[in-house]
Order: sequence, then structure tokens, then C-alpha cells
Amino acid sequence: MSHALVSVIIVLRLTFARSSLLLMLAGFAVTLAADEPPSPPALPPAVSPAPPTATSAAASSTAAPQTPGSPMTTVLVTAPEPRYVAPTLRDRIGRIWAPVLLNGKGPFRLVLDTGASRSAVIPSVAEKLGLDAQTNRQVRVRGVSGTAMVPLLRIDQMEIGDLLLKPAMLPVVADVFGGADGVLGNEGLDNKRIVIDFRRDLITIKRSRREAPGEGFRTLPVKVLRGYLLAVDVMIGKVKTTAIIDTGSPQSLGNVALREALKRNPENLPKSEVVGVTLDIEYADRVRMPTIYMDDVIIRGAIMSFGDVYIFQYWKLTREPAILLGMDVIGVLEQLIIDYRGRQVHIKVR
Repeated sequence: MSHALVSVIIVLRLTFARSSLLLMLAGFAVTLAADEPPSPPALPPAVSPAPPTATSAAASSTAAPQTPGSPMTTVLVTAPEPRYVAPTLRDRIGRIWAPVLLNGKGPFRLVLDTGASRSAVIPSVAEKLGLDAQTNRQVRVRGVSGTAMVPLLRIDQMEIGDLLLKPAMLPVVADVFGGADGVLGNEGLDNKRIVIDFRRDLITIKRSRREAPGEGFRTLPVKVLRGYLLAVDVMIGKVKTTAIIDTGSPQSLGNVALREALKRNPENLPKSEVVGVTLDIEYADRVRMPTIYMDDVIIRGAIMSFGDVYIFQYWKLTREPAILLGMDVIGVLEQLIIDYRGRQVHIKVR
């Protein structure tokens, strides 16, 4: 990767007001538990996590953030093939919300989560969908900080604008999404192209034609890990790092191998409490980062969390430097195009 030509330098200034930082990370994997006897499903608890205190002025949206009680307007676009365009109205911690109809009900606000193997909803959505969607099956959810058995819903129709996804079985997970109704995962997106326009707060999902991204974009080749994780190579300082693109996580999270390769000791900062959809808690060290290079985009001044949390162990990403690249970094871009079929990521800076 060449850094001879530098077009953008982004400085992140993060401050902390509390004794500890709570990271609510949404990425998770799902394993059908066919070998475990079913038991009467119990809905996970609903919790209201405190908003993260780490903020980035560079990642702020040009539109006003949406409050949980305000309506979301859906704009349907007529096109020769299914396509969806709607305001995403990023929430107060920068994540991307998309309105989704489930069995004709909703729309429900789901966080677009490229780090999740499957979509999932919270208990209040399960109640609104009613008895017709409930099953006596359970599924094992592997979250960032642990694993748990949760109820499973049967969704016969899942609509994003005029894009109709195939029927799905959705886990019911704890309410850790800070106002969203769940996550929109990777199922049904294997041949799709997602265009996220952060400046205009728009998201487009359509069938991929492997088309060129247009002027002003940089193209990053993608490695697909475990069948659904989108990984790109970035340089952090002088360390080549595997970066998992995780739009569901408000903050980035590195593994211990990366911290050791950077030769950075934990700062005299409070530890982060890392909490995922299973409500297990793990702790991570806060470390001041060297310069991050994404092609010729340079990011300086970041402070990130490091720890070999459960999901790194499950993904077998503890030996080589790796990082979950969250919205604190992704959100500073102007546009992000994810082409699942072409296995490419295109980025455009502001």
C-alpha cells in the first residue's frame, strides 16, 4: 500500500467524562442449535444501555439525528429491478438505521450490520409480530462478548422498500441497540450492492452488476471471512492489519495481537466495558492509536479499545493483528459502497 500521495487527513479527538466507557457492539454470529433440545422460548430482557461517551466531530452527520420516537419516512423508487432508497437518519452514536417491513408490519428500524451473520430483532418487535411469527425453536447466538440461546421467529416476508428478501428465521435478542429495533444482517445480500451516502443520509440496496464506482472513489479489495465477514487490509502505524468492516458497532475494537504488534501499553484511561447482544460483559484496554491508513485516507488521534473478546476467539482472529472497524472510523467517509458480488469496497472521502 502506497502512502506517497495523501489527499485526506482526518483527526479524531475523543474525550471521556465517565469512569468507564460502555461499548455496545452489535456484530454477532448465529448457529442453529439443531442438536440441542427445544425449550419454551423466553424473550431476552429489554435493557436501555447508556449512550457511549466517546464521540467524534469528524463522524457527525449533516442531518439531525433521529430520536427513537420520531417517524421514519420511506421513499420508494421505481426501477427496472428491485431497489431501495430511504433516509437512514443515523442515530446519536452514528449507526445506520434502515426501515424494514416484517410480515407486512412496521416499518421497524434495523441497524445495518455488516458484522452480523443474520438479522435479529428485540422483544418488543416479537410482541408486535404476534403469535403467528413465534416458534418453539431456539438458536444459539454468538455475540461480541459471549453466547446464549434465544427464541427464534418465523418471518415469511421481509421487505426493504421494494426489495423483497427471502423468508427468514430471526433470533430475538436483548435490547442493546440504543433505540433501534434490531439489526439487518447479511442474509440475502450475497449478490447485492449497498451504497451508503453519509453526506445525504441515503442508503441504496440493489442487485450488483459489478459496475465501476465512479469518479473520486478508491477501491479496496475485500476478503470474505467465515462466509460473510468483509475484511480489508489497512495499515495501523507500520502494522498490516485485517480490518473487519462492522457498520453495526459504534466504536472500533482491536485484538491483543494488534496492540502487542503496535507496542502500545494501555493508557492511564478507564477500561471499556464491552457488552453484546448476550449481555455478557468483557473488559478492554484503552490505547492511543498511531496513524491509520485506509488507502490514501489518513486517520490520526484515535483512542480505541483492545481485548481478545469472545467474538475474536470464535472467529479465530487472536493470533494475527485484527480490528473491528466501527462507525467511529467508517462514518468519516462521504460514501461507502459494499459490493458483495464483486467482493470490493469503494470509499469516497468528504
